[in-house]
Parts: sequence; structure tokens; C-alpha cells
Amino acid sequence: MPSAKPARERILDAAHELMLTVGLARTTTKEIAKGADCSEAALYKHFASKEELFIRVLSERLPRLGPLLRSLAAEPDRAPLEENLTEIVRQAALFYEQSFPIAASLYAQTELKRRHDEAMRELGTGPHLPIEGLADYLRAEQEAGRVREDADAFAAASLLLGACAQRAFAYDVLGEGGMPPADAFARQLVRTVLVGIGEASG
Repeated sequence: MPSAKPARERILDAAHELMLTVGLARTTTKEIAKGADCSEAALYKHFASKEELFIRVLSERLPRLGPLLRSLAAEPDRAPLEENLTEIVRQAALFYEQSFPIAASLYAQTELKRRHDEAMRELGTGPHLPIEGLADYLRAEQEAGRVREDADAFAAASLLLGACAQRAFAYDVLGEGGMPPADAFARQLVRTVLVGIGEASG
């Protein structure tokens, strides 16, 4: 019995599953279309290329940092600073954990990496955006008086998200169960970084 989901959703689901199981480099639009129970022509009605599909999988099927960062930057003092940062880091840790197995093959094939970089530029996205979004949030917290004025927002954002990416890279080799749990990792990382950037007094 065919899925009741719209074709676009089935395509994203199939692409996500294939990218996780066989890797990005070996995933073809033909196999994605087969998994989505549609034709390749139907796939191309929704997505211009496999590169675009990969980017949409990252943005729509994995934990979403962008909306969270934008909402917090717009209203930074709606919850305690540590609570906000811990949720950001937890989501980031899960995002990198889930995206690393998919994206790793990009770095093994120069041409594949080049095509994906071009697609990201065309779609106005890229791995730099979460760092800039988190830096914007930290600057909003500085204006709200909850982060030290002399703290470097970009450096702090790079430290936090860089640690999340490193967690995914360093512990992937250990397999299931070897990676520090995202919740505990987020709490400990944020508390450590807050020692440096501090909460402004008063």
C-alpha cells in the first residue's frame, strides 16, 4: 500500500535513510526515487540535484539549530542563560552526531565536495551559519547584561559548536554507546565555557 505522505516527504525520508546507511557518495537519485516509490523525474520536480537533497535532509530531518538560535537572539532573556545555552549545545551535539556519518564521505571525494559547496552557496546556507547565529545570540545576551561585555561572542560560539562537532568526530570510531550522552555533554560544556564568558553581575 503506497504511503499517504506527499512525494516530497517520501523523497526526503528515503534520502535520509540511504545517506545514513550507505553514505552520501554511494547514494544515487535512482535509489532515492526507488525508496520513495516514485520516478526520478518526480524527484527532480522537487529537488534540483542530489546536492540539494543532502542540504534539505540536513535542514529538515536533523535537529534544527537555525530557528532555535533566531528565536533566542530575538528574545534572549526569556529563560536563564545557562538553560538557553545548554539547549543550543544539546541540539548542536545531536545535529553533528547525526550528520557526521552522512557528510564524512564528502571529504573523501574532491569533486563531490566541490559540488556540495557550490550548492550550499547557491542556496545561501553552509556550516558557518550556526556559528554566526550563536554569536548573534551571545551578542544579544551581552546587550541584555547577561554576558560579560569583553567576551568575544564569535570565539565563544566557535568553542561551543566546535566541541559539538569534535564530539561526533572523535567518538564515531567507538560505535554505538561510546559517545558521551548529549544531555550531560551539553551541561558540562556550557558550565565550563560560562566560567570564561561569565554572567554579568546585576
